[in-house]
Amino acid sequence: MTTSPHPRPAPLLDPVPVTAPVTATMLTPAASTAVFVRLKLALLRNGLRQSAGRKAAYIASVVATLLVAALQLLGLIALRGNEHAAALVTLLAAILALGWAVMPLFFPSGDETLDPTRLVMLPLRADSLIVSLLVASLVGIGPLFTFALVVGSVIAVAHGVGAAVVGVLAALLTVLVCVALARAVATANIRLLTSRKGRDLALLSGLIIAVGAQFVNIAVTKLSGPEGLSVLQPAADVLRWVPPAASIDAVRAASEGSYGIAALQLALTAAALVLLLWWWQRSLTKLMTSPDSSTLAAAGKPDKARAALRSDGRASGLARLLPAGRTGTVSERTLRYAWRDPKAKAAYATSLAIGLLLPIVSAVQGGGSVYTGCWAAGLLGIQMYNQFGQDGSAFWMVASTISSPRDAYLELRGRVLALALVAVPYVLLVMIGSAALLHQWKAFPEALGLSLGLLGALLATGALASALVPYSIPQDSGYKNVAPGQAGLAWISILGGMLTGAVLCTPLLGLTIWMHIAGAHDWLWLVLPLGAAYGLGITHLGLRLAAPRTAARLPEILTAVSKG
Repeated sequence: MTTSPHPRPAPLLDPVPVTAPVTATMLTPAASTAVFVRLKLALLRNGLRQSAGRKAAYIASVVATLLVAALQLLGLIALRGNEHAAALVTLLAAILALGWAVMPLFFPSGDETLDPTRLVMLPLRADSLIVSLLVASLVGIGPLFTFALVVGSVIAVAHGVGAAVVGVLAALLTVLVCVALARAVATANIRLLTSRKGRDLALLSGLIIAVGAQFVNIAVTKLSGPEGLSVLQPAADVLRWVPPAASIDAVRAASEGSYGIAALQLALTAAALVLLLWWWQRSLTKLMTSPDSSTLAAAGKPDKARAALRSDGRASGLARLLPAGRTGTVSERTLRYAWRDPKAKAAYATSLAIGLLLPIVSAVQGGGSVYTGCWAAGLLGIQMYNQFGQDGSAFWMVASTISSPRDAYLELRGRVLALALVAVPYVLLVMIGSAALLHQWKAFPEALGLSLGLLGALLATGALASALVPYSIPQDSGYKNVAPGQAGLAWISILGGMLTGAVLCTPLLGLTIWMHIAGAHDWLWLVLPLGAAYGLGITHLGLRLAAPRTAARLPEILTAVSKG
């Protein structure tokens, strides 16, 4: 037997014999649950390992959330003994569940563990995976905030030992239903949420917050009235049979000795939890076993851009209604951007919703006026500001086609036409709705005339501001509308333009006031045609003034809008 002159070096690590293949059965549900809980705790700790600014924002948000939760808990405990406390806590439980259901849709990136596609390669079955995820989901600021409100709700209505026992079960079921609902919704829609359409939906969260704030304003106004919390009773009578609000109302039923009703409400909430877990497991199994449709070839799908053209190359559909030439082309392009670009879509949706909601809120609060419909014209009119900044770095393609003031005029006129096609019918509908809701048809013509005049003034000043004070809009962030260092330009553009637009409306407004003072009420209908003509004329004048300035300042505009 010969030996090698060069002996083999010793291994750096001792070999570990493989005694059994690694399978999914090696990781027990308890062990996987512990792993997911540690993962969630690690994600929470990582919030403190960021830059100084983000770390401060993270800590401030946590402290503010805990402070609000503590105040809410004390407020609910203070309601103990109030005859309408049960109605309030029942409605509060329903609102909590609604919040848990919609939050994953609008803030899908708020919790990285909400994305189950990160877990599909793990050797775990869906049934054991949902148990681990459910327990891990109970760790965090959101569940703690919910638990504080639920505990306060239970304390507010629990009277007696039996109600206390029911309250413990109700609190546990309520929190589990809320968390399972959020997980089930997120899993069922995760491929939508991670797509471009999902990011568009997330940008609309500002709209939901704005609309929700108006409903909160209405609710506070109603609760501040002489009826107080009693106005919540009709809604509570319905929601007490809707999980998880049913479990909170079960505590009230147990306090009154109606243990049969309490048991039925708890059973209803438990059944809802079982259904949510089944839906979650079914969606997770489908997600782990079916291919993503985005990876499949989209064979046979017609090109929408080509489908919009007829065989002779001319536009079809609604595009046929636009004027020929550059004005029509720019209008169609602007409308397509408004529909496809997430930020433009969010801006339009927010303006449309708030402009419609403000007259309704004013009417519900009892101080409504048909003139509140002017908000619709104002909110849509400001969409004309910073037109070139909305194009971002792609504006160079537009700038390359502008060689004279005439080209700039046609470019601006096309953008104004696109916005007017949305704004004018919308303002008309809002004014008609406001007049019908408030029964103020006599003031309808003058209010509509003032709205059209205001819209025209904002379109004119918006065109000028786009040429004189352009600024960049960041494309890498869904929630930033101004590039760093250009906030002052944005304020000058929007506020300066709005103030100028208000000044331009002074003649029309002064005429309306004079006719009211002079008692010429029979002639107030003239404000409508005068306002429409004034708005059209002032818009044309604004375009004429903005066009040569746009053509002369193209290099500066291109530099300003490309900084994001």
